[in-house]
Amino acid sequence: MTAVENRPAGVVLTPSPGGHRPFGARVKAFVALTKPRIIELLLITTVPVMFLAEQGVPDLWLVVATCVGGYLSAGGANALNMYIDRDIDAMMERTSQRPLVTGMVTPRETLVFGISLAVISTVWFGLLVNWLSAWLSLGALLFYVVIYTMILKRRTSQNIVWGGIAGCMPVLIGWSAVTNSMSWAAVILFLVIFFWTPPHYWPLSMKVKDDYARVGVPMLPVLASNKVVARQIVAYSWVMVAVSLLLTPLGYTGWFYTAVALLAGGWWLWEAHALLERAKAEVTGAKLKEMRLFHWSITYVSLLFVAVAVDPFLR
Repeated sequence: MTAVENRPAGVVLTPSPGGHRPFGARVKAFVALTKPRIIELLLITTVPVMFLAEQGVPDLWLVVATCVGGYLSAGGANALNMYIDRDIDAMMERTSQRPLVTGMVTPRETLVFGISLAVISTVWFGLLVNWLSAWLSLGALLFYVVIYTMILKRRTSQNIVWGGIAGCMPVLIGWSAVTNSMSWAAVILFLVIFFWTPPHYWPLSMKVKDDYARVGVPMLPVLASNKVVARQIVAYSWVMVAVSLLLTPLGYTGWFYTAVALLAGGWWLWEAHALLERAKAEVTGAKLKEMRLFHWSITYVSLLFVAVAVDPFLR
């Protein structure tokens, strides 16, 4: 802990061969490389879609196999993301305690770990779920690592917009796991997550924009004013809510999902417009309350996808 606390900004600690790295701490470090909290959110969008695809309770073993495969795949992508971003993680306050930065794991270990999870997850999906889900999973991993992390993240303010496609893929994987095919319902939910991602992440980026500016990552809040960012948030939010309501007229969902989508979406729009009004008034600091929308965005997507799972039982 002393070594971590005294680490100069921008320095990634490399453990010496004889350095003391307790086994328990090492295990926790490898788990941390997978970013479990992010994966929880991905699974929230995977399992309910399986209920919708089945129009009831899917095979429980299939659900378990899909969740395990999804965790391994997303964990591999996240580990490789940390391997690539270890230089900027060392300079950003919110990422300064990641395992690669503190030296609890080495870059080589992280690279091997990430690639191993990528291979294992693809084979797992192929043998225990189906090969369509396997290729979708591998595609999501490669998109996140190569397209987002290596190409978009440090080059464009639209990084999170297009990079967010990787986070939409669990919806397709959940549907394909049950049906071994695609459907417009899966595409619509894919688009809901696509339009949800920017207004979900930009409020957090507004909060930590100094971190991103320090390392030269051109997140939109770094390059644009709070007012411009808030306008973008409102625009994406309206499209997201509109797309979420398409499932019902197309016959995939009923009254319960529609009610939840309207109520939760209405509250989202209220919060998004409130953030825009505060930004227009040039409110800054804690009074901007940008994290209200960030936290609500997680609640929103959880409620919406729970409704996706429950709705088939109420029709």
